[in-house]
Amino acid sequence: MKYLNGRFSALILFMSLFLIQGCQVNPVTGKRQLAFMSEEKEIALGQSYDPQVVAEMGKYENPKLAQFLTEKGNAMAAISERPNLPWKFTLIDSDVVNAFAVPGGFVYFTRGIMAHFNNEAQFAGVLGHEIGHVTARHTVTQQARQTVGQIGLIGGMILSPELASQGESLMQSMQLLFLKYGRDAESQSDELGVKYSTQIGYDAKEMAGFFGTLDRLTGGSENRVPEFQSTHPDPANRKVRVGELAAEAQAAAPGQKFEVDRDGYLRLIDGMIYGEDPAQGFVEGGSFYHPGLAFQFKVPGQWQLINSPSQVQMVSSDQKSVMIMKLAAGTDQNAAAQSFVEETGIVVATSNQNAINGNPATTIYGDITQQATEQGQTAQSTRVKASFISYGGNVYMLAGLSLPADFTRYQNDIDYTLTSFARLTDQSKLNKKAETIKIVTNSRSQSLGQALISAGVPQGRVEELAILNGMEVNQTIPAGMLFKALGGDIRQQK
Repeated sequence: MKYLNGRFSALILFMSLFLIQGCQVNPVTGKRQLAFMSEEKEIALGQSYDPQVVAEMGKYENPKLAQFLTEKGNAMAAISERPNLPWKFTLIDSDVVNAFAVPGGFVYFTRGIMAHFNNEAQFAGVLGHEIGHVTARHTVTQQARQTVGQIGLIGGMILSPELASQGESLMQSMQLLFLKYGRDAESQSDELGVKYSTQIGYDAKEMAGFFGTLDRLTGGSENRVPEFQSTHPDPANRKVRVGELAAEAQAAAPGQKFEVDRDGYLRLIDGMIYGEDPAQGFVEGGSFYHPGLAFQFKVPGQWQLINSPSQVQMVSSDQKSVMIMKLAAGTDQNAAAQSFVEETGIVVATSNQNAINGNPATTIYGDITQQATEQGQTAQSTRVKASFISYGGNVYMLAGLSLPADFTRYQNDIDYTLTSFARLTDQSKLNKKAETIKIVTNSRSQSLGQALISAGVPQGRVEELAILNGMEVNQTIPAGMLFKALGGDIRQQK
């Protein structure tokens, strides 16, 4: 026991020295915080992430909107605590309602969140929030906490052989624990969003209104996990708190007029794509269609499809199997399959060169084994069935994967998808257009619901568009007021 206590004391001393050396001054609070990353490394990390984010999610090409994001972002960054970072603001081609930042001053807004703002002040508040994550070094703090957690876990392994036997899974859990910002970091960024947007002249009370939109988008408090179980503060609570912070900030600047600019913002997003962009592929009636590349394939029921510029993923409902479709290198399906074998080390059990719906194809089936890297570890295997299909001058890899013990359970679904790859000839699918935001002037005093119906919005989507407008369906809007309706290919249901 004496020896054990001595080792434990040495570990505590080591960790104490480690923590002291890792502390740096937070630019926002002026207090010391955990950070094992210099600003130079933080910037380099962001510069390495940025092209990966753009490649994976895609950039939304809208010069006016991109310029607006960059101008407002630079104006806000200039009055922040870290004006000298190489700030970069990018508009992402995703219909997900999201904004995020990575270390070093790289900030991203999806077109989905831009569609849901109803004035410049709402946008400015969220912009300030994301800039706040960077200025307060929240991402860097996450990395530091993860490092400390791993040190403590390593110490525990030294002291407890039983814990050491579970080390790999515990380390993965520790990484997941710090994957997202905590509620304290989110709350601090809300405060900074109010501070920064107020300083550049926007009415931060409108930021509180946007949290009302988030509250409705997430189904209201009755459909969310309790706040104490969530990584983010409850949107309804954030709405109240941000409103209080905005009132305090404005009280400190008596006589100053704060900008909202509803009409200017709405005109700026007029014509912007809303929802998924069919040109990049879409799911309808149990199939995935890609008009631009003129192909289609079936999606099994209960599988979730995730579409990105680099690949399409389908995940089984229990998340124990995945299918991936992506471009393979070259134009020869046999060569692409051989490259896959060489790169992955797959042990091929069977292979064939049977065409798939008239398209030359090579299909292989076998196991990829990840060898153990340390003594005591068990080698891990993944079973794969992959078809390399030559079509339209490209080779497409369509593959299904799971653990070997589970593969039989998913094989019918995997075969269903792999054998369904085919040419897309349906003109209604090939010519499908994106829905767009259409800014309409209200013709007379009426409810928002009435105005939406008059503007051609299907009855089944009135509530969706009410949330998009940040208003209630039965709310009366005056004649001459601008509101969001739909243009392009209006569908009955989302």
